[in-house]
Amino acid sequence: MAFTIAMQLVVGLLAACTLMVVLWFVQRRTGNAGIVDAGWAAGIGLLSVFYAATSTGYLPRRFLLAVLVGVWSLRLAAYLLRDRVIGRPEEGRYRTLREKWGAAAGRQMFLFYQYQALAVLFFSVPALVVAHHPVGHWTPWDLVGVLIWLIGVGNTVLADRQLARFKQRQDSRGKTCREGWWRYSRHPNYFFEWLHWWSYVALAAGSACWWVTLAAPLAMLYFLLKVTGIPPTEAQALASRGEDYREYQRTTSVFVPWFPKAGGKER
Repeated sequence: MAFTIAMQLVVGLLAACTLMVVLWFVQRRTGNAGIVDAGWAAGIGLLSVFYAATSTGYLPRRFLLAVLVGVWSLRLAAYLLRDRVIGRPEEGRYRTLREKWGAAAGRQMFLFYQYQALAVLFFSVPALVVAHHPVGHWTPWDLVGVLIWLIGVGNTVLADRQLARFKQRQDSRGKTCREGWWRYSRHPNYFFEWLHWWSYVALAAGSACWWVTLAAPLAMLYFLLKVTGIPPTEAQALASRGEDYREYQRTTSVFVPWFPKAGGKER
């Protein structure tokens, strides 16, 4: 059954808001608001599959879209649940918010979760554009999109595993990972996650509204560099690793992987 774009956006918004209400109740019972991050990833995947199933674009491309976004979403949501939620204490940034909001924390957290529902809708828009792509055959841009996706998601997984392997070592406490991609970027997982968003721009190429898909990687870049990504992560790293991390900052690219400056420590 094909839906109009307006219908899809309305259904998408209602679904995202409902999901975040459910997760808000979950965090009230568990005391861990970090579940919203996994919900954000899962919500984008669910809406993208819904768009792929209810749009009028080229069916093979819609199927490809559902697979790509679905795999990305499932992988990231599962990783966040395992790494930050299940059996884990609440992250410091959420504890800080609770302290800041004080007695109004319950209400403010509910609003925060609903803002995340809007973010889910916003970041699902590239999938909506691709799902309505009018070109009824494969194009070279489809191959480019798949290649970008493979590079982005594949190396995000690799960077996450390299960091996890480092953390499991007994001598890693108080030290900074400089192995694999972490030798060339302080945040390679963020960089490749951001790169992956360009795959949907490529998949949308040839559509009259392809330019709409640019909003997602540009917004993601802003949030990673200025808001919820690098700033709090580096603040926590400095607090826990001190001078070792300052040296890492001095010698290692903050985002785009590049060769380290001379004088950096080897690990």
